[in-house]
Amino acid sequence: MSSRIKSPSRLIAESGADLEGHGLRRTMGLFQLVSFGIGAIVGTGIFVGLSDSVSAAGPAVVISFVLAAVTCVFTAFSFAELGSAIPVSGSSYSFAYASLGERVAFLTGWCLLLEYGVSVSAVAVGWSQYLNELLDSVIGWQLPAALSAGPGDGGVVNLPAVIVILLAALLLVRGVRESARATAAMAILKIVILVVFCAIGFTAYQNGHLSPFAGSGFSGITAGASLAFFSFIGFDAITTAGEEVKNPRRNIPLAILICIGAVTVLYCAVALAAIGALGPDAVADQPAALSVVVDRVTDSTIGGGIIAFGAVVAIASVVLAVMYGQTRILMSMSRDGLVPRIFERVSPKTRTPVANTWIVALVFAVLAAFATLGMVVNLTTIGTLATMAVVNIAVITLRRRNPELTRSFRVPLYPLSPILGVAFCVYLMWGTGWVTWLEFAGFLVVGLLVYAGYGRRHSRLVTDPEYAGQPTD
Repeated sequence: MSSRIKSPSRLIAESGADLEGHGLRRTMGLFQLVSFGIGAIVGTGIFVGLSDSVSAAGPAVVISFVLAAVTCVFTAFSFAELGSAIPVSGSSYSFAYASLGERVAFLTGWCLLLEYGVSVSAVAVGWSQYLNELLDSVIGWQLPAALSAGPGDGGVVNLPAVIVILLAALLLVRGVRESARATAAMAILKIVILVVFCAIGFTAYQNGHLSPFAGSGFSGITAGASLAFFSFIGFDAITTAGEEVKNPRRNIPLAILICIGAVTVLYCAVALAAIGALGPDAVADQPAALSVVVDRVTDSTIGGGIIAFGAVVAIASVVLAVMYGQTRILMSMSRDGLVPRIFERVSPKTRTPVANTWIVALVFAVLAAFATLGMVVNLTTIGTLATMAVVNIAVITLRRRNPELTRSFRVPLYPLSPILGVAFCVYLMWGTGWVTWLEFAGFLVVGLLVYAGYGRRHSRLVTDPEYAGQPTD
């Protein structure tokens, strides 16, 4: 059975990538795009997930962050090249469609439901934890557990998680310009908060807290890197904005590389400040670890309240940015006929996919209401790593199949760089554990069934006469 391939020229022509996007408006410059990227990355992973990474790796979590970052850098090069060559909204999904065929593209989009969709629910759960921390420090009161946690965490329904998702959807349907401004403001605020945290943490820094540095050995570092990778999820969301970015062939590669570099430095500094101040045992298994560190260092709840406020803002911006990415992936898949057409409809008034946004918000608000953070982190991580491996392979495939494509950025050290990108992705996937692999395999089987039952029969490469003669492999 052959796999249908959509040519890069067809993707670019349909999206209007060099003109105006598919009914979308180009309003985002480089600063807004970098802010959007940081908004998508910095959130639950560092504010909440740091404690899990420290539990696995101890002080060597700094190396875990670097290892996760290196994995991202190799893939970031590939994203940058593909984003400059095919500047459309579909990100990994569109890149796979243009290089590896429709089945792989659909499964890539299916995995992106984990990265963008399920992670929204996980992020919203983390937001709820810090909201309670903020309420406690400001007014000495918290939401009851029944209304601030899912059944797996001892509650009934996570109401704050639902609220933050619905508020993000409301902002997204109003327009990209408004969403970009809000994301930029929140990105700046959370960087300031994390810099302040580092300044406070380093005042109590003790070298002895870093010893033993790697008590769990390299296996602990690897496990920590697999967990730390969750902190970097979202940088590829930059490529989902391909049809709403000014000069996308230049700005998309630049924004990706700037975001990875800035975030890596920030994460390593935060980890050193936290562990250096209190030691790894005090940081491990603390849901609101950064607030705990500041409270103990300053012997006051005021500082922790400020950090909690920053976390509330930071995590809300991740919900906003990642939901944006999810809706644009579904829009691209809908345009190709692989999911129902309702997801590609753009409101003539707001120039945004309104129905798409509310459907996504409602589905994942339900999941966030009852999910626990731990139950989806590893599954989200392995799904994201799988899509990143596909992107690295797509670079090699397109270099061979479409050497004539305009590429304003080219992967350095080709083909070594994308090959190392695949290797690092597989290595971190291995660190998620065999249970996660089984869950992921089951998830892919369901995706194949959905593709066979709906996507393959409704694909525009089959139903649209204009696509007659499209190449297959």
